[in-house]
Amino acid sequence: MTNNKLKPPFSWQGIFSFLMFFYMYLPILVLTFYSFNQSAYSTDWQGFTWKWYSQLFNDSRILQALQNSLTVAVVAVAISAVIGTLMAVGLARYQFPGKGLYRGISYLPLIIPDIAIAVATLVFLAVIGTPLSLWTIIAAHVVFCLSYIAFVVSSRISSLNPHLEEAALDLGATPFQAFIQVLLPELMPAIIAGCLISFVLSMDDFLIASFTAGTGSNTLPMEIFSRIRMGVRPDINALSVMLILASGSLALVAELVRYRGEQKRFNK
Repeated sequence: MTNNKLKPPFSWQGIFSFLMFFYMYLPILVLTFYSFNQSAYSTDWQGFTWKWYSQLFNDSRILQALQNSLTVAVVAVAISAVIGTLMAVGLARYQFPGKGLYRGISYLPLIIPDIAIAVATLVFLAVIGTPLSLWTIIAAHVVFCLSYIAFVVSSRISSLNPHLEEAALDLGATPFQAFIQVLLPELMPAIIAGCLISFVLSMDDFLIASFTAGTGSNTLPMEIFSRIRMGVRPDINALSVMLILASGSLALVAELVRYRGEQKRFNK
């Protein structure tokens, strides 16, 4: 005898998932809603307007802070991409004394609290007598960007055929040529994904940057924090919405690059 009971259109798992995501993204929805508020006070709705978005592009302090953040993120990620890739390749392809210890130390910034990295960096800079500036922020950001890129690239190397470079060497290529023409193209999706993730993390960092910034070296998160201490205004809401969209877009691009790299590898 068949069971003719009608199944409900939604399962409890689907309803629970919807409620979970709604709870997670409700603050962002509220933030977006009030970024179009005509009133200068976020809790008092007085009508729809785009003026807070247009006002951001005429704010010299915001633009300067954005320029500083972009400079820090681009330079830190560029340095980390080179060193992190070489570090991941060295750990995967070569054997040397203390390799396990070195690997553990290399990935420590992934789990160490930001406050510990910030304080340690500040103390180190004070000991060596280096004045705080935009470059000290870059140096501090390289520490954690390096680990993220190396971690992503290492996961990619572990899935590659270890005999690819040996085949290139047997065919007459030099070690440098084998790395550039064989290994690097295979690692490029992971390198790009790691760089995009590190770029977002660098742009969003407040704690480490605030400890290592010199006078006049405010980054965008630091500028936002200094303003919200006097109350949250719609222009800060608008800026936050733009940052969320930019960060989400970069994260989406990183995931697409990683996915296409995996698909290309499996289709070979």
